[in-house]
Amino acid sequence: MKLYVMRHGEALSGSPDPERRLSELGVREANASANWLAEALGEAASRLEIVSSPYERAQRTAREVARGLGIERSLVLPLLTPDAPVEAVIEWLGEQPGDGDWLVVSHMPLVAELVGRLVDGNTRARRPMSTAEVVELEADVWAAGCATLERYYLPSPLPSP
Repeated sequence: MKLYVMRHGEALSGSPDPERRLSELGVREANASANWLAEALGEAASRLEIVSSPYERAQRTAREVARGLGIERSLVLPLLTPDAPVEAVIEWLGEQPGDGDWLVVSHMPLVAELVGRLVDGNTRARRPMSTAEVVELEADVWAAGCATLERYYLPSPLPSP
């Protein structure tokens, strides 16, 4: 099984935090990551299950990626907030049917902790991620220390339109 962990695209500053929107650069970053996923996964890209944080910037990132992959919908998972307990996310992953691949769109520090825990198994393990970065993990079971980091994509600096 594969899991793609993605940090949302660049967001505008402001508050309240859950309502922060993507910047123009963040939208371009999300689209660049969608293009990479489409190329890297081929036909399998259209079968990804996409789930995101309830925060606006993550939802918009997920929508942009879904659109780029020809996927009609993305789901919102309330436990994908920035400071959510990584154990709850791993438990949720373990409850999902084993026949599909997932793209999880969320925030730092959750994405760093999720990748670190799944790959290293250590409660202190972190893999910092840049905006719109995608990490591909593979595992037979989603549990601490059971995943392999296969590859990652980091959008290059994108020129202004």
